[in-house]
Amino acid sequence: MINYTRITVETRGHVCLMGLNRPQKRNAFDLEMYEELAHAYGELDRNPELRCGVLFAHGDHFTSGLELDKWASVFASGQWTIPEGCIHPLGTDLDARCRKPVVMAIRGICFTIGFELLLAQDIRVASTDARIALLEVKRGIYPVGGGTVRLFQEIGWGNAMRYLLTGDEITGPEAYRMGLVQELTEPGKELERAIEIAENIAKRAPLGVMAALRSARITDVDGQKTAIARLIPDLMPIMKSQDAMEGVQSFLERREANFTGR
Repeated sequence: MINYTRITVETRGHVCLMGLNRPQKRNAFDLEMYEELAHAYGELDRNPELRCGVLFAHGDHFTSGLELDKWASVFASGQWTIPEGCIHPLGTDLDARCRKPVVMAIRGICFTIGFELLLAQDIRVASTDARIALLEVKRGIYPVGGGTVRLFQEIGWGNAMRYLLTGDEITGPEAYRMGLVQELTEPGKELERAIEIAENIAKRAPLGVMAALRSARITDVDGQKTAIARLIPDLMPIMKSQDAMEGVQSFLERREANFTGR
């Protein structure tokens, strides 16, 4: 059992709350924080009682970004292995991503790795005071956590280059206007709203939710043809599940379904 010191992990029903917890450092990422978060994602993925995650941060800011002096040797060598059972929160490997959805809530500054974490999560909620930026080109490097791959898919080529190549900030309202975040709240309300969304997801059929998420990810990475070819084959085992039967029965009885993930 890991002793979390850089993050907090709390279970609320079927939702796993993962909170960055270095507010005195503006939640700057050192290697230990990233590894602890990877442990939490591994637990979210494995635990059958957990159906959705919420990623947030304690304090007034999501993260000031990486502590570059702590990561310099990793970037220089290109080698760093997280422990067995962990899952990279940045999700750059489709076959090793957390199979369950994660809702991310941000307020204040959300720089470098924070922005790339935002792009890697499935649903995003931001407060109006959010300030989001990929600052790497101002530090002599460039984003290597998926930002160069994902940002233009989210907001278009020109918009992405506008911020990737300058390191300029995107405000919360601007991020919402461009579709980078799905909901905008008053400061301090973003976590509450993210939890509401996660709890709504957790009420749905877990096998169906994971299958829908994976199908969308396959489309993103391997294209429509591959994803379409897998639709029916991937549905067939789900149709034999207790949840599929419960879904039909609840429809016939006109009541809300009670899914178990089996």
